[in-house]
Order: sequence, then structure tokens, then C-alpha cells
Amino acid sequence: MPAKTANILFIGDVVGNPGLQMVSRMLKGFISKYEVDFVICNGENAHKGKGMSLEALNQMLEAGVDVVTGGNHTWNNFNFFDTLKTHEKVLRPQNYPRGTYGKGYGTYALPNGQGNITVLNLQGRTFMNPIDCPFRTADWVIKQVKDKSSMIFVDMHAEATAEKLALAWYLDGRVSAVIGTHTHVQTADERIFPKGTAYLTDVGMTGPHQSVIGMQVKSAVDRMLFQTPHKYECATDDVHLSAVLITLDTESGKAVGIKRIFYPEFESVVPEE
Repeated sequence: MPAKTANILFIGDVVGNPGLQMVSRMLKGFISKYEVDFVICNGENAHKGKGMSLEALNQMLEAGVDVVTGGNHTWNNFNFFDTLKTHEKVLRPQNYPRGTYGKGYGTYALPNGQGNITVLNLQGRTFMNPIDCPFRTADWVIKQVKDKSSMIFVDMHAEATAEKLALAWYLDGRVSAVIGTHTHVQTADERIFPKGTAYLTDVGMTGPHQSVIGMQVKSAVDRMLFQTPHKYECATDDVHLSAVLITLDTESGKAVGIKRIFYPEFESVVPEE
């Protein structure tokens, strides 16, 4: 009997209203095209380009997202704190210190009796705040959910490629996928590791690409040029959707397919002579 599979779509860092509008406009079409069973979306920058809000969360859920993950900017908007404490479909990195409100993983039912999937949000420590160990945190979560779901999806929100790769090798065969977020630049190294874990260093940014990782160009350049603070202002132009589609064997939890998505593709512009 052929193995039963589930298609999981993960959308990369949604930035501001441009990113939210792209998700609202395009997601249902992608769900239909790729026969998607479950949608995960990193939304830590969905509120005006930095942070989260209840309005942004609801917009993503209404568009067809099933669970929203976060990162180091999850707490930038204090008005979102109460939602973060209680909402079942929003996550923050699990490896923040004990007592930090919100939750870092959840187990959710797939449609049509396909079983359960656990979504785990982790954050790296290299070039970032020195929080608890993501490796040992993953070990702990895997033990908690081993009897609840065979499929475990990890959003590794981290700066360093080496840290993301190391975590994927460490978890190979024990989780279904380790997909990186945070850098806002999509990488082209999608693959399935030897023991069945799907991997991509960074899924990229859903938002305005005529920018510096979502920030208006002038503000970002001035920050680098003068080494002084400049207000974060979300850019608006050249909006693209970045995502990855992962096909999982629902019984074993192992990945059997991975496809990187970037829509629309960049157009090459040849300068006039």
C-alpha cells in the first residue's frame, strides 16, 4: 500500500502590510495548486514591519494560515502581549528563559484524519541574545510529543547558517523538517537529509524586496553609513512571496519531498547602452 502523505506549506517572514496583503491575496490559490493540508507562517514582522499584532494575526488566519511562528521581534509590540499569552495558534521561540509568557510549540490536527503535526519554534544564539540552548530544548520537546504526533516541524529563527545546519544534522531523523527564518533572504539549499529531515537554511521574506530586508532603503543605508539609530520604516514596493512546500509521510513523519517557492520570480533588467 502506498504511503499516505501530507503537504505542509511554510511561508517565510511576513513583513508589514505589503506582506500581509500578499498572503491574503495569494495563499488560497497556493493551497489549491499544491493541495496543501497545513500552513505555517512566520509573522514576527507582520505589524508595521517589526513585531506582531492581533489584527495581523487574524488577517493571516483568515487567509488560510493554521499557525503563526515568531522570533526575536515577537515582543516588539506590547499591545500583542495578552494575545501571545493565550492564543493557541501563535508561537514564540520555546528556548526563551523559563517563565517567559507565550508557548513555543503546539500540536495540531491535520485534516481528513491524517494525524497530528507538532510545530516547534526555536531561536539561535550565534550573533543573537544568549538565551537557552535550542538543541537541548528540541530534545525536551521531542520527548513531550513523541506519543502525540509523528510529524514535527521546526522553525529555526537564527542568524548563522552554521547554527541552522548543525541543528538540522543533530535532529536528522527525529523531526520532519528544520526550516530557517530571520535573515529575510531565501537560500537555494533545499534538501532532505539522510535520515529523512527536510532542510532549508532560510525560507526568505514575504514582503517588499525593493528594500533592505524589508526596511526602506534610505533609512537602512543611513544606519550603516553613519552608525547612528534611524527609525525603522517598512518599505512598500516589489512584493514577493517566499515559501517552501514539504511533503511528509504521515506514518513515519519523514520528509519525502521539498520544493522552494518564490513568487513572482525576480525579473532580470538589462541596462540600456
